[in-house]
Amino acid sequence: MINTWRTSSRSANHGGQCVEIGGGPDTVAIRDSKNRTGGQLTPAVPAFSAFIAAAQRGELDRPGMR
Repeated sequence: MINTWRTSSRSANHGGQCVEIGGGPDTVAIRDSKNRTGGQLTPAVPAFSAFIAAAQRGELDRPGMR
């Protein structure tokens, strides 16, 4: 069970268009902030770390987004 969830500091509080991230050293969980009981994605930690790194490098941006 994940006890602490976070949203991005860039998330708007009024739109409900966010995901929340929770976890610990060996676990990552992702859920929809609008439907917190609707299930979670639980990727492997190395895969999630690679996803975040690719996003930070801009590799996942749609054309024309940067």
